[in-house]
Amino acid sequence: MNRQTTTKITKWDEFRHLFKQLEIPAKTTLLQEGQISKTMFFIDKGCLRTWVNNDGKEITTQFFFEGDSVSSIESFRTNQPSLYSIESLEPSILQTISQKDFQNIIENSPELKKKMEVHLFRRLFQSQQLLYSFLKNNPKQRYEELIEQHPHIIQRVPQHYIASYLGITSVSLSRIRNRR
Repeated sequence: MNRQTTTKITKWDEFRHLFKQLEIPAKTTLLQEGQISKTMFFIDKGCLRTWVNNDGKEITTQFFFEGDSVSSIESFRTNQPSLYSIESLEPSILQTISQKDFQNIIENSPELKKKMEVHLFRRLFQSQQLLYSFLKNNPKQRYEELIEQHPHIIQRVPQHYIASYLGITSVSLSRIRNRR
């Protein structure tokens, strides 16, 4: 794991032997919507996104970068089918851990269990912020909020994924960007 990842999860070093490195090209599906999540991914390098299929249209729900961990956590913890897919947007280097090993670590390490709880609350808060932004803000305001809060997304993610994330078309996003 890179320094950014280990800085975020230093206690994980004790369990480094349980992780496997995975190098993947862009556009690699790591988890398909409807499958049961059996792997947690820690990003050393690259960008991943989560997305849902809405009648053949992909709707991006989140982006993840270096230092982030990604899994369909609901599926990972409950063995229920995942509500979304996970895909790489860039060539990526990931550290992976199996569901079984992850569960054992969490059950036997109160410190890591607490860190996971904090992580999950942060993800819940981010999801709530996005939901409320959709309810309260127009597309231009959502774009401005994205630029302010997550400028790295604008720099690294293709426009059509950003448009999908904001709930607008690529044409609408181009218009918003041109009016700035």
